[in-house]
Amino acid sequence: MNAVSETKNRKTLIGVVVSDKMDKTAVVQIQSLVKHPVYKKYVRRYTKVKAHDERNDCHVGDRVKVRECRPLSKTKRWIVVEILERAKV
Repeated sequence: MNAVSETKNRKTLIGVVVSDKMDKTAVVQIQSLVKHPVYKKYVRRYTKVKAHDERNDCHVGDRVKVRECRPLSKTKRWIVVEILERAKV
């Protein structure tokens, strides 16, 4: 049993790969719905994160699950856990 992985609650998010040009890195765009404070309508907010992809399996258009991790580089703070859906070519 690894005590460190059990105690840390890491965020997991689902997003779409928008770039896979870097080696072992994928840029993932995450969509979130936020309620507008005045108009009370839901607005889409997008965030781009860089995620570590060890085997270079991700390609543009894939839906992936990413998990928060320790800093791997200056901007990379996420890791690809699994590919949920491949891009339709």
